[in-house]
Amino acid sequence: MPPQLPPARPRAHATTITVNVPTPLRNCCSGASELALRVTKLSAVLEELEQRYPKLHRSICDETGAVRRHVNLFVNTNHMRDCNGLGTSLEPGDVVTIMTAVSGG
Repeated sequence: MPPQLPPARPRAHATTITVNVPTPLRNCCSGASELALRVTKLSAVLEELEQRYPKLHRSICDETGAVRRHVNLFVNTNHMRDCNGLGTSLEPGDVVTIMTAVSGG
């Protein structure tokens, strides 16, 4: 009789979301205006970007990994600080928008 395997652990279901990349940062990801990622939290978006598009990640996050002051992240129409910060959960079809501050006079 073959040995019994332990029951499989439930895995977090990866969610396909869209990341909107602003024009000034598109050169950091081969010109893409949108990126499709399979993640379940906003923090995982940044982890994926760090792995796949390190230059884009450095434009969004500082050397400590915190989102830069002049960069805003939105989940659908909600700013991340109005949700659960980087712990914000993502659902299938959610859109994460990266917005950079624009200055001038």
